[in-house]
Amino acid sequence: MRQMLINELTKDERERIKKFLDENVRPGGVAGLYWLAIPERLWGEAQRGHEACGPFSFAIELGGDFISLELLVRSASNLHCPCTGYATAEQRHLLLEFLDRLTGELAIRA
Repeated sequence: MRQMLINELTKDERERIKKFLDENVRPGGVAGLYWLAIPERLWGEAQRGHEACGPFSFAIELGGDFISLELLVRSASNLHCPCTGYATAEQRHLLLEFLDRLTGELAIRA
């Protein structure tokens, strides 16, 4: 799996990240899982024409001492559709900007 990972988080960093995620992204159905929505203007060719499969999101996992941001664009309703796939350059940029915002605002040593 292609992903960005920050590990060796302190307990304080993890708690600050959890609060940030709780306030800024949609929680998943499992503890520690979050969904970062991809705006329609950034949908790639794979997602266009697949509105029924949306919304499209990146998975973010917050573990005991790590945060992982997947580079896979996921469909909310159809796991086996070709609209699920790795991020385009523009979508990766969105994820990097989110990570920069998170680490900058929270002063996370990365």
